[in-house]
Amino acid sequence: MTEPLHLLIVEDSPSDAKLVAHELERAGRVLAWERVDNPSSMRDAILRRGWDVIVSDWSMPQFTATAALRMMKDMGLDLPFIIVSGTVSEESAVEAMRAGAHDYVLKHALARLGPAVERELRDATVRDARRRAEEKLRVSEARFARLAESGIIGICVADMLGNLHEANDAYLHIVGCTRDELLSGSVRWADMTPPEWRASDELAVERLRSRGIAPPWEKELFRKDGTRVPVLIGVAMLDPPNCIAFVADLTERKQAQETLRRTEERLRQSQKMEAIGSLAGGVAHDFNNLLSVILSYSSLLVAELKHPDPMRADLEEIQLAARRAADLTRQLLAFSRRQILQPVCVNLNDVVSQTDKMLRRLIGEDIELTTVRAPALGMVMVDPSQIEQLIMNLAVNARDAMPRGGKLLIETMDVLLDGAYAAGHAKVTPGPHVLLAVTDTGLGMDKAIQARMFEPFFTTKEKGQGTGLGLSTVFGIVEQSAGTIEVDSELGQGTTFKIFFPRADPAVDAPPAPEIPVPGLSRGSETILLVEDEEQVRNVAQTILRRSGYHVLVAQSGGDALLICEQHPAAIHLLLTDVVMRRMSGRQLAKRLRVIRPGMKVLFMSGYTDSSIIHHGVLDSDMAFLQKPLTPESLTRKIRSVLSEATRQ
Repeated sequence: MTEPLHLLIVEDSPSDAKLVAHELERAGRVLAWERVDNPSSMRDAILRRGWDVIVSDWSMPQFTATAALRMMKDMGLDLPFIIVSGTVSEESAVEAMRAGAHDYVLKHALARLGPAVERELRDATVRDARRRAEEKLRVSEARFARLAESGIIGICVADMLGNLHEANDAYLHIVGCTRDELLSGSVRWADMTPPEWRASDELAVERLRSRGIAPPWEKELFRKDGTRVPVLIGVAMLDPPNCIAFVADLTERKQAQETLRRTEERLRQSQKMEAIGSLAGGVAHDFNNLLSVILSYSSLLVAELKHPDPMRADLEEIQLAARRAADLTRQLLAFSRRQILQPVCVNLNDVVSQTDKMLRRLIGEDIELTTVRAPALGMVMVDPSQIEQLIMNLAVNARDAMPRGGKLLIETMDVLLDGAYAAGHAKVTPGPHVLLAVTDTGLGMDKAIQARMFEPFFTTKEKGQGTGLGLSTVFGIVEQSAGTIEVDSELGQGTTFKIFFPRADPAVDAPPAPEIPVPGLSRGSETILLVEDEEQVRNVAQTILRRSGYHVLVAQSGGDALLICEQHPAAIHLLLTDVVMRRMSGRQLAKRLRVIRPGMKVLFMSGYTDSSIIHHGVLDSDMAFLQKPLTPESLTRKIRSVLSEATRQ
C-alpha cells in the first residue's frame, strides 16, 4: 500500500483548499491533508503530526505566507513550502523565495503544482540525506577530536617522504618534542627510527602504496633526549601522499612483560636450586655419617699414640682430610638450607666492623676496601657467624675477580621494599628491610655465568683454584635467613651483590639464651640410651661414650629403644638419638619416651636439619642438638653440657 502524502494547506478558503488537494490527487498522489488559516491552528497541526509538504496562500485575513514560513523555520522544520496564490507580484515572489519558500504557483495554473511538489520532495530528500551525512561527519570529527585529545594514543600525519605535518599531544609526549620542533621540518620520521627498525618502516611504506594500509607492528622511536621508547604503530593512507599513523606507547606493557619474565626466571631458578639443594642435603647427610666414623676413630687412635710413633702423622693427615671434607659438607648444608642457625637480633654494622680487619688481610693490599655503614641501622634476625661467612665468601669472590687489584665496597642501609618489588620476588614480603651490598670493580659476569653462579661446584676458576661452593653457600645462608639476593653484573663493569633481610623488632625477636660452655667436663658415669640406625655411627658413638665412663644402652631403631626403656630397671639419664631414621623419627621417639621417663634429657644428632625437629632451620628453644659429623670431643662435650644443665635445674 502506498504511503499517503501528508499535506498541510494554509488557506482561508475551504473551496480553494479542496482545489489544491484535488489537483495533487489528480496527479496520482494519495493524500492525507488538513487545512489551517491562522497561526494557532498551524502550530497545533505541526505539533500534532509530521507533514511532508506545506502549501500556503500568499495573503489571508488572519495570516500570511511569510508568517507561516517564519513559523515553520522557528519550529526547526525544513519542509517543502510552496506558495499558491491568485495574484502575486514579482516583488512578492522574490521576497517569498528569499524568506525560504521553495516555489510559487498561481491558482489559475494549478497544473504546475503536482510537478512542483514532486521536485521539492526530491530536493527535500537530497537535503535530508546531506544533512544526515553532515551530522555523521560532525559526530565522526568530534569522536576523532576526542580521541586525538584524549592522550590515550599518539596520532600524527606525515607524507610518504617522512615529513611530519600534524601531531596530537599524546604523540608529542611519546617522542618528547614540542609541536613547533616536530612540525618545523627539522625532524623527519627516519630521524626518529633506530637503524635496526628501518627495514620494517620500508616494508610498511610498500604496503601503504600497494594496499593503502600498513597493519600494526612493534618498533622503537628515538625520543628527543636520545632514549628509546617501544611503540605499536599502524598507518593508513589519507589523501596521497599523506598518511595517518596511530602510535601506542608500549613502555608499561614491556616493563610488565620484563617483570613477568624475571619472575618466571627466578621461579625456574628457585625450583632448580631447590632440587639441587635436596640432593646436596641428602649427600651431606650420608657423608656426615661416614665422616663421623673417620674422624672419631682417627681421633681415638691419635689419642693412644705417642708423638714419635710414625703412625700418628699418618692419622693426623687422615684427620686433616676428613675435617676439610667436613667443611665442604657444611657448605653443602648451607647451600641446601639444612644447617642449624642460631639467629639473634643484630646490627649488620657490627658484623661488618668485626670482619673488617680479617677482610683486609684476606683481599690483599692491591684491593682498596671501603665500608659505608648507615647510621641508626635497623636490626635483623640472623646468625652472626653465618653473616660473617657470607661476607667473607663474597669478598673472596670479589678478590678473585680483581687479579690486578681494584675496589671493594661494602654498604649497609635501611630500605623499604614495596608491593611492586615483592610481586617480582616470590619470597619477599613488602615492608622495611636492611640492605647489605657488596660491590667490586672486577671482571664481571655474563648472563650464562649468572644463571649458574649459585650452583654448588660450579666455578669459572682453574682446576684446584676453588671448590665452587662460595656463592652457593652465600645463597643458602641468605635463603635460610629469610632474605633475598640480587646480582647486578656485566662483563668488564664489575659486580654488585644486594642482600635484603627483613627488619626485626628487638622487643619481639629476643635472642635465645646462650649455651653455657662446659670446658674440660668430657667424662661422666650416667646412663645413656643411644639410638642410631647406621651401624658404623652407632658403634663409634658407643665406643666414645664407654671410653668416657658412661653406661650405654644401644638401640638400632625406635622400637628397640621403646622396649629397652620399658625393661631397664634403673634410671636413664639421657636419650641420644639420630633424627632421621626409618619407621620412627628421633622426635617421634622422644615424644613417646617422655611419657615413660619424664625426667630423661634428650639430645638429637643429625647430618642435616630436618623438618621434624626444626622450623626453617631454627631449633625450638628447649631442644638440644648436635650437628654431625661426630668427634669424641664434640660428642662428649655436648653430652656433658646437657647433663650438667639438668643437674643445675
